Amino acid sequence: MTTAADIMHSGAHWIPATDNLVRAAETMRDLNVGALPVADENRRMCGIVTDRDIVVKCVAEGRNPWDVTVGELTQGTPRWIDSTADVGEVLREMQEHQIRRLPVIEDKQLVGMITEADLAQHLDDDQLADWAHKIYSEGKPPRRNAGEPDLPSMGGYQPDEDDQP
Repeated sequence: MTTAADIMHSGAHWIPATDNLVRAAETMRDLNVGALPVADENRRMCGIVTDRDIVVKCVAEGRNPWDVTVGELTQGTPRWIDSTADVGEVLREMQEHQIRRLPVIEDKQLVGMITEADLAQHLDDDQLADWAHKIYSEGKPPRRNAGEPDLPSMGGYQPDEDDQP
């Protein structure tokens, strides 16, 4: 039986919820990762912060990443898997919650992460295609927010020669 421990990459690092987003971004850069598990003051996992969270929920909203803590961006119930779980359980957890990064826990300690790259290395093509289909298409709302106006049409606009670079 292939387990979470078999397919994870070990050495995952967590970040305190009290750290600011600049520190989170620096840590991601230094570790060459796109997500970090977040720990509360009791060193219990309280979520995950991603590089996309920093961009979309902070920078794009005009907030100062020096002033926003990692904990302010974490929401919902943190998802994780035990290191002894079989790969089928890993896939079900990721598919059910439509997540692409899954912390791996052993004896209540963070021991690794399972990412898309890990799955690509350990799953056969059919398993990987099925997983990707469920993560990226099933139940996903359109990226444009409901009620947001349609983008303006170019209305047949054709640039003049003078408009060309």
